[in-house]
Amino acid sequence: MKLLRMTILAGGFFILAWGLGFAFQLPLATATWPWPDGRLSYLFIGSILAAVSAAMLWVGWTGAWGALPAGSLNVLVISLLAGGYFTYLLINGRAELLTFVVVSLLVVLASAGAFFWSRRFSLPDERPTPKLVIVSFWIFTAALVLTGGALLLRLPVFPWTVNPDSSVIFGSIFLGDAFYFIYGLWKPRWQNALGQLLSFLAYDLVLIFPFIQLFGTVKPELLLNLTVYVAVLLYSGAVAIYFLFMHRPTRIFG
Repeated sequence: MKLLRMTILAGGFFILAWGLGFAFQLPLATATWPWPDGRLSYLFIGSILAAVSAAMLWVGWTGAWGALPAGSLNVLVISLLAGGYFTYLLINGRAELLTFVVVSLLVVLASAGAFFWSRRFSLPDERPTPKLVIVSFWIFTAALVLTGGALLLRLPVFPWTVNPDSSVIFGSIFLGDAFYFIYGLWKPRWQNALGQLLSFLAYDLVLIFPFIQLFGTVKPELLLNLTVYVAVLLYSGAVAIYFLFMHRPTRIFG
């Protein structure tokens, strides 16, 4: 298991560096996106990768294998939906996306394997999830499903104009994230909530300050979108900070 922990930790640091590359629009990172995109879309991708890295680093550091099914299910749903869209585009003449189809298939196989393998492990901490966290997870799940569905339909729900193809991939990500929280609701134990809160906090930290600055330049018709988005970031960040660092029964530093 030591080798596995080291592998997950290394993967977490790699994904964190990859995410920072997107956040700062470094060509080495943005070149891995299937098509050219805008600054805020790259920032969003960076925030998602930061969220993934936070969960991986926590699991790798603690060896909490019982928490892996939730994250594996998240990645599985994302790769299935995104891979399906890449395949659709490939069939319709976008030959340059063959690599993304193959990578998506490999990720589907790997995440499915990780999901079924890790389900045999029990959680190291069987404390129940606090009630406010459960309520928050229901709110997050509903928001992710509604927003993810709208993005799949290419509706303007983000506070910036999104590339139509990216909109479908972002919708896939949100729907996959919804399953991350659904798993935590299905098995409401603190160890099935801690990773989600760490991920959400990393996501929040990447986005919150650039989005607050966006109030000065956002298009008037997208102001409501930005206001709602920032409100969700502030609420989720507050919940994560309180239960991870302040609430005595659940704080991660004792």
